[in-house]
Amino acid sequence: MRSEKEKMLSGDLYIANDPELREDFKKAKELVREFNHTTEYQLDERQRIIKSLFKKSGKGDYLEPPFYTDYGCNTEVGDNFYANYECIILDIANVKIGNNVFFGPRVGLYTAGHPIDAVIRGEAFEYGKPITIGNDVWVGGNVVINPGVTIGNNVVIGSGAIVTKDIPDNVIAVGNPCKVLREINDEDKKYWELEKKRYYEN
Repeated sequence: MRSEKEKMLSGDLYIANDPELREDFKKAKELVREFNHTTEYQLDERQRIIKSLFKKSGKGDYLEPPFYTDYGCNTEVGDNFYANYECIILDIANVKIGNNVFFGPRVGLYTAGHPIDAVIRGEAFEYGKPITIGNDVWVGGNVVINPGVTIGNNVVIGSGAIVTKDIPDNVIAVGNPCKVLREINDEDKKYWELEKKRYYEN
């Protein structure tokens, strides 16, 4: 018979009040508390904690305290990941974040779900669906990314969006529910290259 942890990571119903899961949860809480009490002068210590907390971390990752997660050990992040204040990652299911991903403040990744049926929900059953974010993604402040969502490469998610469905590559997406506003195009590149040129001229 499968363990509750195996059921959880496979996306099936599970019960969180399980000794193995409680131990993982407790370990994460200890590391998160330790991380959130570091100072701006303890960057090496922060890196050490994140490497202990996450399943995989990359080079140049930076998370601004406070940060919160359920398990941590189900989260993978690539190189140059940046998370601003009060990032929340509920990694009941696997979370995969690519390279060069920026989070504004108060971004939430919620893989956790609960049954719609009140009786089953009241019996403490839960489930989770994975979240995947590609490379070169900027997620604005106060964005919520719901269970089972995949966000492609080179994407901008506007502030306050509630992402309930997959977002393709190379787009700006906004709103509640989050929808594609437009594609990112050559005009965007030209505009920002000109802005960079002006910067160096001043």
